[in-house]
Formats: sequence, structure tokens, C-alpha cells
Amino acid sequence: MLEDLKPHIQDLRKRLIISVCVFFAAFIVCFGFWEIIFAFIKAPLVDVLGSEVRGKFIASGMIEGIFIAMKSALFAALVLAMPVIFWQTWIFVAPGLYKHEKKVVVPFVFFGTMMFAIGVAFSYYGVLPFIIKNVLLFGNDQFEAYITAENYFTFFIRLVIGFGIAFELPVLCFFLGKVGLITDESLKGFFKYAVVLIFIIAAIIAPPDVISQILLAIPLTGLYGISILVLKWVNPATIIVEEDEESNQPPSKE
Repeated sequence: MLEDLKPHIQDLRKRLIISVCVFFAAFIVCFGFWEIIFAFIKAPLVDVLGSEVRGKFIASGMIEGIFIAMKSALFAALVLAMPVIFWQTWIFVAPGLYKHEKKVVVPFVFFGTMMFAIGVAFSYYGVLPFIIKNVLLFGNDQFEAYITAENYFTFFIRLVIGFGIAFELPVLCFFLGKVGLITDESLKGFFKYAVVLIFIIAAIIAPPDVISQILLAIPLTGLYGISILVLKWVNPATIIVEEDEESNQPPSKE
């Protein structure tokens, strides 16, 4: 049995080595441009500080600048290496898939990547500036905000990655509906529980204020509704019920 698995293990090792090497090379390149990368990351905060909000952007420790440089480079390297990682994963998995399964996986990977990018862009250009402005404006007439680079970077990554993952919901539902695991009616029946779960996720991702959590929960609820529409097109429950009824009917006598 181990002899049968040996070629697969060797292939997996090869794919991992290629992915790690590409990621490491991207990290070295990105580390040389970490200032540009971090300037892009902190731009929504810098635009608000000094103009509409009284505050300063500071480093709280002696080596915090080094950690921020490394984290910025790691974040950019992961983004750059992701297509290669996806491609190596596909090369490893593809030989074990049937032809009809490959037809589902390729659109799933493509649209999954696209929706993740849309979620990241939506959070960066839409949600992030609004949250920063409203959170920092609260009580700003009483005190001046001092924001550390470490805290802001952690908040940025959590928000951006969280929205990117959340935007995968319609694609995931499309895939699960295509293989027949869920229908539009099953999502409709789970809606009231999904709303509670969405607000819990928003509370984890967003800062601890009600406005930001509601602002995050609204798009997530909208994505859930889009997922229901996707399933209504891909795997509607009405069609399944009709097929079951037809299969249960006795054969006609001729």
C-alpha cells in the first residue's frame, strides 16, 4: 500500500517545494519594497489622521518597525504567490478527478479567486475608510488618538481577509449546489440562524462598536441572499421535488 502511495507523496513533495520556493522568492522581492507596500496598507488611515481626526500613527516598540516590514512583505508575497500555489494544487489534484468534476473545479477556482479579490477591494476602498473615520471620530473632541502600527496592521489584515473569505459564500454555495448537497430551500430554512451567525462573525472581525458590526453584517447578509438566488438557478428544490414525485409514480399500463 505504501508503495502505491509513494508516487503521490513524491509529487506532493515536489508541489510543496515549488510553492514554498516561489513564496520565499516573492518575500525577498517584497521585503525590498516593504515601505511602498505598507504605505498602501496605511493609506486609508493616513487620509483621515490630521485632516478630520486628531491623532498620530506611531510605533510602540524599538523593533516594531522590523516586524511591520516583515509582515507587510509576507502579506504581499502571499498575494503574489497565490496563483502559483493554486496552480500547483491543481496539478496535484487533477489526475484524480473525473472529466465532469474537472469542469466544476476550474470555474470554482476562477470565480473563487475573483470573488476573493472583489471582497478585498470592497473592504479596502469602501468599508475600511468608513470604519476608520467613524471609530476615530467618536470622542475625538475629548482626546487625541494614538494608533500603533501593530494594532492597525492586525486590524487591517483581519478585516480585508475576512471580507475576502466572506465573498466566497456564493461560489461555495454554487459548488455545493452543483454536486447536489444543498438547495435554495435549505438556505431559506437556515436564514434566521444564518443572520445570528453573520452578526457573530461581524463582531469577531469588526472593532467593538455596534455601527461597524452592522456595517459588516449588511453585506454578509446580502451575500447570503445572493447565494439563495444562485442556488435557485443551479439546484432549485422545486425541480428535485417534481423529479421525486415522477419517480414515485407507478409505471403506466399500455
